[in-house]
Amino acid sequence: MFKATTAPQDPMILQFVPILTQACEILREEYQQYCSGAAFDIERKKDDSPVTQADYRVNTFLTQVLAEISDLPLLSEEGKQEDRQAWSAFWLLDPLDGTKEFLYQRPEFTINLSLVKDNLTTFAILAIPAQQLIYFCPEQGMPLKYDIQQDCWHEYFSASQQDTVHIGLSQSSQKKPKYAAYLESLAKFTEFEEFKAGSAYKFCMILEDQVDIYPRFHPTCEWDTSAGQCLLERIGGGLVDFKGRPFSYNQRETLLNSGFIAYKTKEMKILAFKALADMQGCD
Repeated sequence: MFKATTAPQDPMILQFVPILTQACEILREEYQQYCSGAAFDIERKKDDSPVTQADYRVNTFLTQVLAEISDLPLLSEEGKQEDRQAWSAFWLLDPLDGTKEFLYQRPEFTINLSLVKDNLTTFAILAIPAQQLIYFCPEQGMPLKYDIQQDCWHEYFSASQQDTVHIGLSQSSQKKPKYAAYLESLAKFTEFEEFKAGSAYKFCMILEDQVDIYPRFHPTCEWDTSAGQCLLERIGGGLVDFKGRPFSYNQRETLLNSGFIAYKTKEMKILAFKALADMQGCD
């Protein structure tokens, strides 16, 4: 949860507030144009996933701004990815995480930006343009939330665990049998409610106490998880693979991630892995 606080003095956060505010406004404009039925460019990548003029427009804006304010290279979903393995520090960007949500007119898409140093994410931003909210994970201290409309700040604080466990699932999870098997196993250990949403939006909902465990069995890429993992680790949660290892970044030939469990607290991690072990034992 978050409670009201004064504006931070962190120069990096203050530098990024107007930048992300403008990036959010670009995506809001693009979303309104798409929802209005106006002409809108949509392409397909090699893996058949969609990419739109909105992805490209935000990518162009943030690429240009980052080049002006930082000497570090940028690894973006919509940019060049050559020579990345020689980088010890870089920006990692997904200019529109949740393109499918965008196209289905569900306002659960985000902008993901993080700073990676020596394989680990040290600074992170998750923005929800439709809600005009920006979540920051500073290099030190608890996550902060900035409300663009109200021009006000909130700081994260840990609240007591609710009686009902909330499980974050992708909108398409019902089409994938591993999720049904996982929920069947989880039901042996606890009562739970499902929270379905797209993209990195679910990481924000963990911060907002609306999700406790987020299992993922289908592919993501490094720009999908870096910012969310940083935010969760800062509050005492985390994001780990099915062997319990936190993700590290830019260390492999591929940028594809394996499956993962994201969780709000250590207690939720234990519960999540009980269900995973039971599911795997039933395979």
